[in-house]
Amino acid sequence: MSNVTRRLVVAGLPLIAVAAPGLAHAKPAPAFTAVDIDGKTRSLAEFRGKTVVLEWVNEGCPYVKKHYSGNMQGLQAAATADGVVWLTIASSAPGKQGHFPDGAAARSWMTARGARPAALLLDPAGTVATTYKAKTTPHMFVIDKAGAVVYEGAIDDIPSNKVEDLPRAKNLVAAALADMKAGRPVKVAYVQPYGCAVKYKDA
Repeated sequence: MSNVTRRLVVAGLPLIAVAAPGLAHAKPAPAFTAVDIDGKTRSLAEFRGKTVVLEWVNEGCPYVKKHYSGNMQGLQAAATADGVVWLTIASSAPGKQGHFPDGAAARSWMTARGARPAALLLDPAGTVATTYKAKTTPHMFVIDKAGAVVYEGAIDDIPSNKVEDLPRAKNLVAAALADMKAGRPVKVAYVQPYGCAVKYKDA
């Protein structure tokens, strides 16, 4: 077990999605389509040849609120400046925490937070989340230009909902993107995600 993984496990098991590595190193990343906040159908295929980040979000989750105190927006802006396509995905089902009833509500939240994704995708049926086996908000995926998932899991290595922990945390998504930019293999390909459980519809 790596030091990073050990820290996540010890820090608070109930807050972490306990699962074996999922899609990391999958080739290719699973295809999907989803409607964005403007009502346009978007697909992973339209970004072929580009680095893509997928971020699962639930605006009511305290872990999401922590990262949207400025950390997530800064990461989005830096990634976008490097030509990365950032897709934020809201998969909360109707009646569940974090559900956006329509694109206007999602846009209002995005504007209020100063979020900077290339698109915010609405996935209330949980179709995309199920395809990617998304477990938490946030749950992060980095897909390289060849279409492979090269990083999956936590956004950083301190599984808390406390803003004060951000300065001392190692951002694992930023590290993966830095490795890719430098032409290196991604050193850490999977770290157990933490946060609120994705609010799938009831079975």
